[in-house]
Amino acid sequence: MTAQLRQTAAACPACVAAPAQVAEPAEQEVRIALSLPGIHCQACIANVERALNAVPGVDSARVNLTLKRAMIEAAPDMQTASLIEVLEQAGYEAHELDPGALSATQTDQAGRDLLMRLAVAGFASMNVMLLSVSVWSGASDATRDLFHWISAAIALPAIAFSGQPFFVNAWSALRVRRLNMDVPIVLAILLALATSLWETSLSGEHAYFDAALTLTFFLLAGRYLDHRTRAVACSAAEELAALEVHRAIRLTEAGEVQVAVAELTPGDLVLVRPGGRMPVDGEITEGRSELDRSLLTGETLPVYAEPGLAVSAGEVNLTGPLTVRVTAVGQETSLHRMADLVAIAESGRSRYSSLADSAAKLYAPGVHILSALSFLGWYVYSGDLRVALNIAAAVLIITCPCALGLAVPAVTTAASGRLFRKGMLIKHATALERLAEIDTVVFDKTGTLTAGTPELVNLADIPLRKAQIALALAQASSHPLSVSIAAAVGKAGMTPAKLTDIEEVPGFGTQGMFEGQQVRLGRAAWVGAKPGAQTAAWLAIGTEAPLAFLFHDALRPGAVEAMKALQQAGKDVLLMSGDTQPAVAALADRLGIKTWQAEALPEDKARRVRDLTDQGNKVLMVGDGLNDTAALAAAHVSISPASALDAARVASDIVLLGHDLSPLADACTIAVKATRRIRENFRIATVYNLIAVPLAVAGLATPLIAALAMSVSSITVSLNALRLR
Repeated sequence: MTAQLRQTAAACPACVAAPAQVAEPAEQEVRIALSLPGIHCQACIANVERALNAVPGVDSARVNLTLKRAMIEAAPDMQTASLIEVLEQAGYEAHELDPGALSATQTDQAGRDLLMRLAVAGFASMNVMLLSVSVWSGASDATRDLFHWISAAIALPAIAFSGQPFFVNAWSALRVRRLNMDVPIVLAILLALATSLWETSLSGEHAYFDAALTLTFFLLAGRYLDHRTRAVACSAAEELAALEVHRAIRLTEAGEVQVAVAELTPGDLVLVRPGGRMPVDGEITEGRSELDRSLLTGETLPVYAEPGLAVSAGEVNLTGPLTVRVTAVGQETSLHRMADLVAIAESGRSRYSSLADSAAKLYAPGVHILSALSFLGWYVYSGDLRVALNIAAAVLIITCPCALGLAVPAVTTAASGRLFRKGMLIKHATALERLAEIDTVVFDKTGTLTAGTPELVNLADIPLRKAQIALALAQASSHPLSVSIAAAVGKAGMTPAKLTDIEEVPGFGTQGMFEGQQVRLGRAAWVGAKPGAQTAAWLAIGTEAPLAFLFHDALRPGAVEAMKALQQAGKDVLLMSGDTQPAVAALADRLGIKTWQAEALPEDKARRVRDLTDQGNKVLMVGDGLNDTAALAAAHVSISPASALDAARVASDIVLLGHDLSPLADACTIAVKATRRIRENFRIATVYNLIAVPLAVAGLATPLIAALAMSVSSITVSLNALRLR
């Protein structure tokens, strides 16, 4: 085999970070990537690597904690499913992803490249400035010419290297017959160099190599600041597509056959084992279990699954094996349609024009016209080409958009630093400008306003004996309510009762024997109880009346404070969730939210956000799940918690790093201040140009003085931005 075999899989839906750089595997090997959302420390790394390296056929396994990813090089016959099984046995969740759907983001090569060019421009500028000081101090004739030629030898290669981003962008614009901010920049640099070379070749007194280098240095500083504010992230639509399972177990007359999902057709029967993700849309024909739909619909609790229930791709089967008849595959599935919604919403939001972009549309042509008129006017007036070129160069340099280029990134960087200290990470360059405009805030419920896990609230009312029996039954189940009971009762210091014949009945609960009596913990109908409005697990002991263990979804820290602060600031607050009406109504009442909607599908959320936008509202969407991604992308600006699924984080503009929601209101206030600073910077740049440009046009500023004046304006803009800190 001449081509290398490559296989990429991921162990969970939270795999979106840029891949680690991995050396090319040896011939005849496969490379497998497993995403591990549960790892959080060095011990986890050691456990995972030890478990994977112990598998026969695995040559090497390395774990990256930052990316939460394991890279494995293995024999060509290695099956990803066997590695996933090993990880699950070691206690780590595992889900297979489609490698073709993951868009591998590049490492921050662009940032390092800009920083290198900035360093070269700065170093060269300092050296040329030292030579210029000697010339200003009185060096003349041959000494002056020598210093000018040395300056040229330093400046020309330095600018050729450092100014490459501006040259490339300007040429790209001119090729399609349009102007951008880089065209006047390049003209100013080239004109300053050409004038300096001409003066040097004629043994003139003045050369402006230092001006050209200083100009390049400050412009690169602005470009690098702007780069720092931009997040390197791939499309949320691609991340949603990455959740699609690409292999399934088809049931045939000959037995079970593992096939690619693309080979399935409507009517086929597939087997989905416990812990597996639905590969297709379909209908259950056999088996009983529970489905985790939280990522797709926001429902807090698992849904009882039985024959006849429709299922969607991406849902997770929890307890029992299910046979599903295929109704939709690939692009026809609900998961793929959700990805389409996100892609459409993202393209709409990308049309937002920042203040800097708006200013640039008028700035570039104005600078060119002014410089050309200055050249023509002085050439006609004086008849001296050298004078006309010097003045045209001075006009271009003094009006160079350095202050304008720094106006936004300097403020954004300062504001981003302040928000980062408060626990918020700005991902998009225009997020602060958009956040300052919002008047409506739409919240998701599960995982955003709440912790997404049920919390036992009536343990104090449960008799000790029954709590111990419930603990014994709960420890035998992975159901979220059972896990909550086990945690709460265990934390209270209670020990489990001694039960026998404990077994989990998929879709219903757990049962066993205690002192000759059958005991059950599970659904109300299963134990003979009448269900109430509040979430509950029921305990039945023999013929005794069933006892309810009551739960509610715990609020995130700062949720109450955030709601009050946003409402006091005049924002309209809405709650939209895919959860049931009683659960959403109870949460809205606890938080004082008057407008809410329950059982909202992903398209319902996106549609509501679009409707609010069409009515003239500027919407902030805060959500964390797959069912929120389309709405996050459609909103004017969006925020997701760090605990959110990666697809939601990619679709959002701002990430809330901690669990506390209270910084949300602070972020809105800081965004308003940041926008005010940006406008102040534009005014500073405008006043500077109104004063400096007439002086340059009048011939009262040499290119060197123009470069120094431009530097002063840039420093002023940066100092004004630092007031945000």
